[in-house]
Amino acid sequence: MKTLKNSVLLTLAGLALTPGYAHAENVLNSGDTAWMLTSTALVLFMTIPGLSLFYAGMVRSKNVLSVLMQCFAITALMSVLWTIFVYTLSFTDGGELNPWIGGLENLFLLGIGVDSIKGTIPTTVFVIFQMTFAIITPALIVGAFAERMKFSSMLVFLTLWITIVYAPVCHWAWGGGWMGAKGVLDFAGGTVVHVNAGIAGLVCALVLGKRKGYPTMHMPPHNLPLTVMGAGMLWVGWFGFNAGSELAADGTAGMAMAVTQIATATAAIAWMFMEWMRHGKPSALGIVTGAVAGLVAITPASGYVGPIGSLAIGAAAGIICFLGATSLKRSMGYDDSLDAFGVHGIGGIVGSILTGVFAAKELGGKGFASGIETMGQQIMAQSLGVAATIVYCAVATFIILKIVGAIMGLRVDEEQETMGLDISLHDERGYSM
Repeated sequence: MKTLKNSVLLTLAGLALTPGYAHAENVLNSGDTAWMLTSTALVLFMTIPGLSLFYAGMVRSKNVLSVLMQCFAITALMSVLWTIFVYTLSFTDGGELNPWIGGLENLFLLGIGVDSIKGTIPTTVFVIFQMTFAIITPALIVGAFAERMKFSSMLVFLTLWITIVYAPVCHWAWGGGWMGAKGVLDFAGGTVVHVNAGIAGLVCALVLGKRKGYPTMHMPPHNLPLTVMGAGMLWVGWFGFNAGSELAADGTAGMAMAVTQIATATAAIAWMFMEWMRHGKPSALGIVTGAVAGLVAITPASGYVGPIGSLAIGAAAGIICFLGATSLKRSMGYDDSLDAFGVHGIGGIVGSILTGVFAAKELGGKGFASGIETMGQQIMAQSLGVAATIVYCAVATFIILKIVGAIMGLRVDEEQETMGLDISLHDERGYSM
């Protein structure tokens, strides 16, 4: 009996190591679970402290704590909202409304227990992994309105935004909605996270208006070492973001990790050389912003493209996002304080559309979506997903801002802005005098 038992165990172990072997669905796999627990922690690490430090270093010293406070408060608020109702609107069956929004069966996460399984991992792990995406997406928007939005208005605006904008778009792409059915490929958040946040950020910048003194007053980053450290944390955490989105510890997760590294490095170099040619010197701020642009652009593609695609997407992101954050912003005259649109909006659009090109098997990719046969068809599907996200997010965000502005105002007054949000809104200083 002992010999038979050992033989069965060895056979199962051999199967698990055999290329192409897939774990049975709805059977808990400890390896997948361990990887997803790690990925969840990595994605949370992206917001606190990664994004928080990245943004905090780029604002003026009188606003450093306000940005840190915004990111920390968003982390707490979105965690609660996700638990109460945003998860169920994003990922459950919405019945007749399913193409557009989820149902209410998991309000307060009811029905999800210790024995609930999603694929090969506990449902609780899936819920919290996706929660970290719902945390970082609104936190990205902070970069567009930094140094001028009222803290109270921000909390109300983002509560409405996560409900009215994020939850539906998330459902469209990942929860069984219409974008997934149309064959739109979004592995880890090109439309759901980056296009969504970038467009919302642009609308915020336009509605709130420019910071006092912009663009005539010089407003350099007050602490670039914080920004560089934050960018490094984002780079490391992004492996959980992209490779974790496979929801398994397998070959696709491995390739997602590989292309994330390649695209990020390529974009950093591309941005650095663009800046070097344009301004005569490469900067630390430039190379880390380029790296983030590469992380953004490879996100939708990470589970579908190979090394060739990642090199191309990274190079495109570094060049196009550089132009978006410099030339486009200057020519259009909007004050996107920390380039939320220039990096996340433009990078998300570039990556989402190029996914339709480099998913092709001939270019080293995994292949097109089910039911799509040609590159042209996949590009059209990607463009449809991007366009729908842009239009819906822009219109809904504008309406939410106008409602919140009419009720409680959006922007701090001139005296508070001059004093700095740290003192005027939080009665604290980032640095002792």
